[in-house]
Amino acid sequence: MTILATEGLTKRFPRVTALDRLTVTAGTGVTGLVGANGAGKSTLIKILLGLLPPTEGSATVLGLNPATQAFDIRRAVGYMPEHDCLPPDMSATEFTVHMAQMSGLPRSAARERAADTLRHVGLYEERYRPIGGYSTGMRQRVKLAQALVHDPKVVFLDEPTNGLDPQGRDDMLALIRRIGMEFGISVVVTSHLLGELERVCDHVIVIDGGRLLRSSAIGDFTQATQLITVEVEEGQQSLAERLTAEGQKVTLHGRLLTVAVGSPATFDIVRDAVCDLDLSLVRLEQGRHRIEDVFREEVSNV
Repeated sequence: MTILATEGLTKRFPRVTALDRLTVTAGTGVTGLVGANGAGKSTLIKILLGLLPPTEGSATVLGLNPATQAFDIRRAVGYMPEHDCLPPDMSATEFTVHMAQMSGLPRSAARERAADTLRHVGLYEERYRPIGGYSTGMRQRVKLAQALVHDPKVVFLDEPTNGLDPQGRDDMLALIRRIGMEFGISVVVTSHLLGELERVCDHVIVIDGGRLLRSSAIGDFTQATQLITVEVEEGQQSLAERLTAEGQKVTLHGRLLTVAVGSPATFDIVRDAVCDLDLSLVRLEQGRHRIEDVFREEVSNV
């Protein structure tokens, strides 16, 4: 099933082109939309929700046209905005119930759904306190709850880990993964932190300057390279010399060595060299590509 699709989508503002002939599709699951600040991620989401008109091109969400069916889209979609949008004098329960009713739920159903959703995002005990006294992490959870309360088919989460400490980011990423795996709701999540998307996404769309750089399954981004990384506590130079004498291609980076994998025997050669030199091995692992490599490739091609 196609969650979203764009064809030649362009959005120009007086001094900048936010989207430049973007053509891309995304299916069910958790899709990451990655790019630096100003890459066009938020602009794309606002066009998909019918909040901004495109300059050129077309888009669909769940087969619906944002230009003519924006209300139908917003009934079927949840949206967690990047900016702070919460009323400080309302409780999480009051606000989430209100948003559920705005999406068409009767008041009794809205209250029931709000209680369940706030519990799912970890705010059940704090749900009656005014939002103005909430921490940043709690406020992000309220925004997530209001995006989920009407049981949407897909949710757009715009920079959901903004302002969170490391533990808060881990908790939010775990929630996002649960939404996709346990709730059966497709997720489109934006971030400029590439490592976060590698942890939670099934598919990643990379844009830069409003242009599509790559759209692939996460496994295609993080497939194994033909390099292994070796870390020892000391003796890096002697290990590099020994491996070079064995015919291996070695690059020394401080405490780390990278060794080109010429054949499966490379792993045995590294292991035997470490043992023969009586070194303390900290790490031996095969390298993997990362999403950030896409940006490096783009720079090198310029």
